[in-house]
Amino acid sequence: MSVQVVAAKMAEVELKDVSAGKALPAESPVTPTSEDKTLARNEPQKEAGSSAAAATTPTAEPSAKAGEGNRGLLTPSAAKMPQASALKHSDPQQNGGDAFVNRDGTVAEAPRMKKIQFADQKQEFNKRPSKIGRRSLSRSISQSSTDSYSSAASYTDSSDDETSPRDKQQKNSKGNGDFCIKNIKQADFGRREIEIAEQEMPALMALRKRAQGEKPLAGAKVVGCTHITAQTAVLMETLSALGAQCRWAACNIYSTQNEVAAALAEGGFSVFAWKGESEDDFWWCIDRCVNVEGWQPNMILDDGGDLTHWIYKKYPNMFKKIKGIVEESVTGVHRLYQLSKAGKLCVPAMNVNDSVTKQKFDNLYCCRESILDGLKRTTDVMFGGKQVVVCGYGEVGKGCCAALKAMGSIVYVTEIDPICALQACMDGFRLVKLNEVIRQVDIVITCTGNKNVVVREHLDRMKNGCIVCNMGHSNTEIDVASLRTPELTWERVRSQVDHIIWPDAKRIVLLAEGRLLNLSCSTVPTFVLSITATTQALALIELYNAPEGRYKQDVYLLPKKMDEYVASLHLPTFDAHLTELTDEQAKYLGLNKNGPFKPNYYRY
Repeated sequence: MSVQVVAAKMAEVELKDVSAGKALPAESPVTPTSEDKTLARNEPQKEAGSSAAAATTPTAEPSAKAGEGNRGLLTPSAAKMPQASALKHSDPQQNGGDAFVNRDGTVAEAPRMKKIQFADQKQEFNKRPSKIGRRSLSRSISQSSTDSYSSAASYTDSSDDETSPRDKQQKNSKGNGDFCIKNIKQADFGRREIEIAEQEMPALMALRKRAQGEKPLAGAKVVGCTHITAQTAVLMETLSALGAQCRWAACNIYSTQNEVAAALAEGGFSVFAWKGESEDDFWWCIDRCVNVEGWQPNMILDDGGDLTHWIYKKYPNMFKKIKGIVEESVTGVHRLYQLSKAGKLCVPAMNVNDSVTKQKFDNLYCCRESILDGLKRTTDVMFGGKQVVVCGYGEVGKGCCAALKAMGSIVYVTEIDPICALQACMDGFRLVKLNEVIRQVDIVITCTGNKNVVVREHLDRMKNGCIVCNMGHSNTEIDVASLRTPELTWERVRSQVDHIIWPDAKRIVLLAEGRLLNLSCSTVPTFVLSITATTQALALIELYNAPEGRYKQDVYLLPKKMDEYVASLHLPTFDAHLTELTDEQAKYLGLNKNGPFKPNYYRY
């Protein structure tokens, strides 16, 4: 078939297309599909005059009248649409004949595209949806984007977000309703989060496998108050596999992962927590864990001391059956030592926070990574060249300073301890008082475990746009209450990010309302949490199974041998191989070949 004939047939199809009131594509693909060709061949015939005109005049333009018929179907105006002749390629070898030519030189018919579908879509999106309609559309889009993760409702389903979980009656698939969470429908997504966390928690999984047959926690009734995350869920399920019964609440009103709480509730755990609790909700959840008919705890796993404080205040008689307390935070340990000093500590307590595996790994290495993650997610700040003051140079402060320095920030440190202060100086940081730099710094980070480290006087003197956050457990380090005054305006700009605006239009950026930044606004490395969680599990096993009299009503550190055991469980992840002492070497050092290898007073 000659090029002229093909061009004539194409022009005929195009002109009939226009006269029928169908829109031409703004841009045609190089090669038409078989469906397009079939549509072109099956197009009903029009007036013979039009066909003849098309055959003799391939470059003929559609009439203005025909163009007017197209306007309702086209998004741009008809005047801007390419005309039939403009959509054709000229073949110079055939005296200007028009045709569609593929890249390999073959001639093809004009492709066809249905514009009616596009017009329908445009009409659909031009409709102004009602409030309910918009919510449904948003929920539909959210579900479609997460279908590959969950066959149930999307974890972003917010149709009942305005209802307090305390006002809902929820049951899991087994009919159990002894929990209070955001939405039980998120359980499938939470289960996938837990499964991912298990991959990065080798020690807990190894402990679960080794001790599952022995059930060292059989009969243990553990009440816990920690951050409820995927990593905590792995710990809870490990404790359950070792024989314990668990009831759990959150130690932070912002750190709960709702989908994980749903997965735990679906698995039969009594969980009382959701992200965004009020202060009243916080204490209500703790009380629901403790005050339950027919169940009384005999072990406490605490993070911050709030659970211990609540039982001591409301249910002191429970301590008669409690065998011990395991505490993992600076704040909680401080409270325990205060009780011990006052002679009010009723049971033995294990100080997990000061164990080597917690101090050196969770506090240092975890915060070294999570401080950057939390700041980036909330503020999108550029660290290079920023002036940052870090209050406190303990293990958390060391991790924060190292990360910020590596990113190019100018880092100042405040300290009360001369030893930690000297360490900061030797690490290349300038030691200052907060008052000396408060006007010039761009970011203020507290990590002391103390109270009123940053007060209203400091906040008033900060520069416009200064970011203020806390990496300590408690929300007492920044005097947030002093900012809730009539002359200051609070503006929520995104989740966990508030702008506090002064009358002169100066504003500071407060993150998580002064609560723990990394777990409130981002996540923490799972592998590091595996170390802490394994330490907690071993501490519970030790206190629960200890013979009477081994531990008195005091605060104890985890035995060195257990610290070394926790570390050894994580080494296979790195394909690491320990060197073994010879008998002669062990005798020379006065050590057992299997450890412990350091005395209790050794500083790592």
